[in-house]
Amino acid sequence: MPQKMTRMAAIRLLTKRDFAAAIFLAAAFYLASIVPNIQIAWVMGFLLLTIFLFAFEVVSVDVAAVTIMVLLGLTSLLAPLMGLDQGLVPIAEIFDGFSSNAVISIIAVMVIGAGLDRTGIMSRVASFIMRVGGTAEPRIIPMISGTVGVISSFMQNVGAAALFLPVVSRISARTGLPMSRLLMPMGFCAILGGTITMVGSSPLILLNDLILAVNEGLPDGEAPLRTFSLFEVTPIGVALLITGIVYFVIAGRLVLPSRGTDKLEGSDTMSYFAETYGVTGVQAHEVRIPAGSPLVGISVDDMERAWKVRVIAVDKGDGLRFGADGVDRTLGIETHTFMALLGSDAAINTFVAANNVEHRPELEIFAEAMAPSTGGIAEIVIPPGSGLIGKSARDVWMRKTYGLSLLAINRGETHITYNSGGVRNMPLAAGDALVVHTSWADLARLEKDRNFVIVTTEYPHEQLRPQKVPAALFFFAVTLCLVLFTDLRLSVALLTGAMGMILFGVLSMEEAYEAVSWKTVFLLASLIPLGLAVESSGTAAWVAAQTLAALGDVPIWVVQAALAVLATFFTLVMSNVGATVLLVPLAVNMALDIGADPAVFALTVAIATSNSFLIPTHQVNALIMGPGSYRVPDYVRAGGIMTLLFLGVALVMINLVF
Repeated sequence: MPQKMTRMAAIRLLTKRDFAAAIFLAAAFYLASIVPNIQIAWVMGFLLLTIFLFAFEVVSVDVAAVTIMVLLGLTSLLAPLMGLDQGLVPIAEIFDGFSSNAVISIIAVMVIGAGLDRTGIMSRVASFIMRVGGTAEPRIIPMISGTVGVISSFMQNVGAAALFLPVVSRISARTGLPMSRLLMPMGFCAILGGTITMVGSSPLILLNDLILAVNEGLPDGEAPLRTFSLFEVTPIGVALLITGIVYFVIAGRLVLPSRGTDKLEGSDTMSYFAETYGVTGVQAHEVRIPAGSPLVGISVDDMERAWKVRVIAVDKGDGLRFGADGVDRTLGIETHTFMALLGSDAAINTFVAANNVEHRPELEIFAEAMAPSTGGIAEIVIPPGSGLIGKSARDVWMRKTYGLSLLAINRGETHITYNSGGVRNMPLAAGDALVVHTSWADLARLEKDRNFVIVTTEYPHEQLRPQKVPAALFFFAVTLCLVLFTDLRLSVALLTGAMGMILFGVLSMEEAYEAVSWKTVFLLASLIPLGLAVESSGTAAWVAAQTLAALGDVPIWVVQAALAVLATFFTLVMSNVGATVLLVPLAVNMALDIGADPAVFALTVAIATSNSFLIPTHQVNALIMGPGSYRVPDYVRAGGIMTLLFLGVALVMINLVF
């Protein structure tokens, strides 16, 4: 029966796809009959083919993009058969996308983001966001999206999105929220944030230069168009960013898919290892010691022995103590001390009630230390010849020396746990299996220690390099200064920071290669020749002219809205820079003809070319597609509504402000 249902579903999908293919083919033949020349007819055909491949996912989007690029290259060979004098894209330029400023910038910014993440900086950012926003989706989304939106108002939106990819990944792992629930709001708001200032996106950066160029060609006696100051568009951008955040908070549960989480399926790391190793009821808890608690003044060791709980981390206001050289059993407990404890719910509740401590419902201070990506429960065996044989955990100061909080010892049929007491006083013997809580960094170091055999191998082997924080921050600051305060090409500025991090050991070249999403690179690089064909063939200009001619005599706001829709369409099939360069002169001429403000019409184009949410052709959308496990229909569903909201809010705000 299941196989029969699968075949029926496949037949229905095939029929739907065949029907759509027939419609696209009919549209291609119709357009070929009305376009002014054969070159535009072929370009329109390639555009329709690209949209069809993307929309119905005949193949993956990167394969579709590379296929289109190869077909465009083959037009140089098949030009005579196609009725063309030459190929749609010069064969020497077919691979220019791989060396384009945009693609190289994306590669560099992925490397920079990986470098910051490897030092632990992004983990701290994630911890801060979780402390403020908690772990609930309606609170996390505004925190992440708002932060990225503000950052992207002063740097390229793809850079802001790429830098926050590791942050979102960390938050996803700690909260269990799928990446797909967080990345799309973050990406969309990075695009929206680019409209807050005149340096936030490429179209707005270009706008004033385009206006000055238009002024040189104005007829004598025509007043020159005014340019825009840095923060003149801020009300428009802020309104768009708020709209995006509110949209995902209200409708996110309906339009966002749920896939792509780093969290262990069905439970967190603590519960997973509890089931695997038989240590049941172990949960992480965060408590605060208030003034007047009977615990004030006693040691961690006395507290643990009295209440059968294990202290994993401590914060006395002078920094987090966790892992090797972290929690000392002689450490005194003071007022306002925060502690991360392991224990059963019953034990913790008894401990809290008897000692008048504040029990927090969710981890806040210790969200990082107790995150599944940072540490968990592991099993370690004492081998013959270990220097620890005959010594107890107390004798060797196991928690302080090795970063191991001993929870249980399994010795044949004997099981000694921290609940029953005495586990830390038991002399270790060859073959003992120790169940411990540890940080993954400490566990990785113990793999080289002959006193232990590490049984648990399925854990994150990521080794953070906190000693490289100064180098990472220095090169990030250098990159930011080059981007904001110089005219240096964006790709060169970003590569400066990326190579600086590699040369100074923040990450290795192999790690840099692993940090790059090559699917994103091939998707973007392969679509650039199509945008070139659309622009150089005259297809874009023809579509624009036909659209505007069809409007006829209508109110100014209708023409402005049509111009925004046209800019939105062009930015989906070609670069937003190309669409801006093409449409700004046209918008100025339209405004002069109907008596509208040409500067406002030019701004409408520059704002609307950021309205790129329907398909993953924008750099940011392509960037998050792989990590978020998104498919094209996901963009169509969530991006369709966002596109309409963008158009409505942008047009209203432009006319209110100007």
